[in-house]
Amino acid sequence: MGAMDFAMQIVSGAGAVLILGAFVLLQRGVWDARRRMYLWANFVGASAMTAVAIWDQRVGFIALEGAWALVSLWGLVARRVSV
Repeated sequence: MGAMDFAMQIVSGAGAVLILGAFVLLQRGVWDARRRMYLWANFVGASAMTAVAIWDQRVGFIALEGAWALVSLWGLVARRVSV
């Protein structure tokens, strides 16, 4: 495995931890789906996963993670406008 492959594995793992960690906190009732930290964790995690999917040329994952990042960003922008 080359250095770039290893770096992409780290980015991918970190993105997954952010998304899954936010989901666990949501399911446990610690976070609310409208909470900024939840939205930020999803946005950053999905953006990282999107970057890896683009690098790896995985169209399905680009669509999935790109949409996840955009929906999270939309939530962040909507929260900022409404506050």
